[in-house]
Amino acid sequence: MIPSQTEFLTALEKRHGKELQKKFSSATVAVCGLGGLGSNIAVSLARAGIGRLILIDFDRVDITNLHRQQYKANQTGMKKTDALSMNLREIAPYIEINASDVFLTEENAAEYLKSADIICEAFDNAECKAELTNFVLENMPEKYLVSASGMAGLKSGNTIKTRRITSHFYLCGDGVSDVSREGSLFSTRVMLCAAHEAHTVLRILAEEFDP
Repeated sequence: MIPSQTEFLTALEKRHGKELQKKFSSATVAVCGLGGLGSNIAVSLARAGIGRLILIDFDRVDITNLHRQQYKANQTGMKKTDALSMNLREIAPYIEINASDVFLTEENAAEYLKSADIICEAFDNAECKAELTNFVLENMPEKYLVSASGMAGLKSGNTIKTRRITSHFYLCGDGVSDVSREGSLFSTRVMLCAAHEAHTVLRILAEEFDP
């Protein structure tokens, strides 16, 4: 039996405290890209009780995704927006989800991201990462942006860190590793980086700002 919405909220409040949980529950977070980074970010935020998630991706679940992304074997071929929405509602049935099966560009980003309090960049493609980062910093300076760079290979997880670049821009990862040099992405390091992004979101909402 699925617990009631009140039971879910009460359990979260016992863990986080009423005031902090109120901030989480009233927040809207956009996750741009639903691969290894984005799907893990979304799961962590849903478990923390974030009230509303904006999910953006144009891709479908592939068998090659299953080793590091939060999808199931029987979801192969589904739109990632549909599959992840389904999985998140199994975890947090009362979360509000706004999912868009779309390729995010400079032309449409403002429309899809305008209601977000915090934006998580979680693209695989370096060019797309740079375009989104530049767009948000230049056109939405009031919004918080959490991005990632460097999580490939089997180097120590301790090299993955979070840096506050500007007052509203955070960068997670080791800053150097990429698939072309390291040869592969492993679920463990990708999930570590995703956890850094999700944790940064929670810290921002809690007003725990790094110097």
